[in-house]
Amino acid sequence: MSEKALQYIKENRDTLLGKLNDFLSIPSVSTDSSYQKDVSNAADFIITYLNDIGFENVEKQETEGHPLVYGEYNGAGKDAPTVLFYGHYDVQPADPIELWESDPFKPEVRDGRLYARGSSDDKGQVFMHLAVFEAYMKTEGKLPINVKVCIEGEEEIGSENLYRILNEKQEQFQADFAVISDSGMAEKNQPTILYGLKGFTGIEITVNGPDHDLHSGMYGGAIRNPIIALSHILASMKDENEVVTVDGFYDDVEPLDDEERKLMEKAPGEDFVTATGVPETVSEAGYTPKEHTMGRPTFEINGIYGGYQGEGTKTIIPSSATAKITCRLVPGQDPEKIQQLLEDHINKAAPSGITVEVKKEKLSAKAYKVEPTHPLIEKAASSYTKAFGKDTVYLRMGGSIPVVEWIEAIYHIPIVLLGFGTPEDRLHSPNESFPLDSFDKGMETLIYYWDEVKN
Repeated sequence: MSEKALQYIKENRDTLLGKLNDFLSIPSVSTDSSYQKDVSNAADFIITYLNDIGFENVEKQETEGHPLVYGEYNGAGKDAPTVLFYGHYDVQPADPIELWESDPFKPEVRDGRLYARGSSDDKGQVFMHLAVFEAYMKTEGKLPINVKVCIEGEEEIGSENLYRILNEKQEQFQADFAVISDSGMAEKNQPTILYGLKGFTGIEITVNGPDHDLHSGMYGGAIRNPIIALSHILASMKDENEVVTVDGFYDDVEPLDDEERKLMEKAPGEDFVTATGVPETVSEAGYTPKEHTMGRPTFEINGIYGGYQGEGTKTIIPSSATAKITCRLVPGQDPEKIQQLLEDHINKAAPSGITVEVKKEKLSAKAYKVEPTHPLIEKAASSYTKAFGKDTVYLRMGGSIPVVEWIEAIYHIPIVLLGFGTPEDRLHSPNESFPLDSFDKGMETLIYYWDEVKN
């Protein structure tokens, strides 16, 4: 056990926190071109840090968008495993600025939390890894494992160029396993293994009727109303028991076994009624809300529009109506197949008198899952428990992280999600923050983990 590295992060905590503040002070907003120089400066910060730590072949890989930072450390020897560490240095816009209690790019500590844009997603968690690498190099002169670093600047805009780079440079990025810290825990100070993510796909339906809006008195009763037609199509795709009625939708779904259902039952769960204000929860027949959220596919209508939206009444039959649909997928389901099944159902369900257009979402991803009993996962759970002093719980997340599926598909390696965020972090919202407990105990967890996996 590297007691020296543990001692280093404790003795140099203020210095490390100061470096993190410098990192957070760079407004690396990837979606806004006016911040392009700042995004590049954030990449330079990481490059300088990696060089100072002692990494080799550190480079700024230019893309068609924002740069990716690569670096490697091979000093642990041929017998030591190599980890691919992924993270991102870009952040969401801070808007609306007026809702922040402090400047989003001037970090401030209040009530045990570090407030700044990117403090949790993902600069704070990326920095913890770099700080731990520094601790090892400053105290022992080497790392216990070999490391390849991949830190991108486009995660918040869909990782537009990452897949191409990972695919084209497979030899450069090849590793024995990957670690990503861009997620969170079930609750503050509750160590959590995230062993599964849902996949994602979507479509957009547009129902077209007349070539212009029509007077509803003159044409009502003779012309099919596109909004009503769209409503019939949508209603045919899911029943009152939250079961998707699209033929073939569940054919490839990996079933939940008894052991997984027990893990999900034990895991802390959000009080959906209190958190959302709904009168009661609903879930797929035969499954609890936690089971449905974590381990069963979902079908959601995210938006629907058409016709008159202003104040008062406008008596028309609108010329068109549109709905946006997304599905969260589980292991076994293929996004492209699901899109085709949805389109087939829509075409069958469409009534006469209208035409239907279906646009398929380009950014899709398959679900990811690693067995909770995998040795790398068991070592992660043990490391969490040592640092936080609590038993680790296991969760599958209802959200999606496309890069996880890409790494698995390209490199065929296990991926460990070591997240330290909390539900209160307000990701993407004003007053984003990160608990200093997570900062301190998270670095301890990483030290325990690298020592665990080195053999």
